[in-house]
Amino acid sequence: MFLFDVLSKKISVPKPEDCLPGRETEIDPGENHFVNGNPLKGPYPEGYQTALFGLGCFWGAERVFWQIPGVWVTAVGYAAGHTPNPNYKEVCTGGTGHNEVVVVVYDPQQVSYDSLLAAFWQSHDPTQRMRQGNDVGTQYRSGIYVYDEGQRAAALASKQAYQAALVPKGFGTISTELIDAAQFYFAEADHQQYLAKNPGGYCGLGGTGVACPLPAPPAG
Repeated sequence: MFLFDVLSKKISVPKPEDCLPGRETEIDPGENHFVNGNPLKGPYPEGYQTALFGLGCFWGAERVFWQIPGVWVTAVGYAAGHTPNPNYKEVCTGGTGHNEVVVVVYDPQQVSYDSLLAAFWQSHDPTQRMRQGNDVGTQYRSGIYVYDEGQRAAALASKQAYQAALVPKGFGTISTELIDAAQFYFAEADHQQYLAKNPGGYCGLGGTGVACPLPAPPAG
């Protein structure tokens, strides 16, 4: 664990001029969600809202959210970087600046953004900076990417509340980045709903065991 702590302190997101060039062609994520059959790229039902989170390897992160009632569709991809239309191998080099993220389209009449935030905080350790467990790199950083001021206010309040809950349990400072949602690039089709297609596949996601003082997401 000490080695990973040392590595994580040295890792940083590259500047735009230092990033890989990428490409003009979009990555094809496939058409429909493997679990519920809904279209990954829409059209989405009227009145539904979108959330965007990064919490480590996106295989396990996506599964957290597709299991929540009220979530209409999820997809994995890349955000908060600089390379246009990056692929998985490029992101894993750390040369694109992107984070592995999950986009969540949900019905606000069935599940609140606060509930999604609670699932986000409780599903990973947000104090580990550029890693989650043994997964080390800029693409594993904790991040909340907001689409409006309402999401920003809710995310900031939740971050402060969870920090207050973590300190008595011996955890350090939350390193989660909280920024405007930038361009989201869909990941390749084989990464979409990976753990549904590969039930025995790798999942490095692990929470702190500390409850988040927000409304818990409804049971699946």
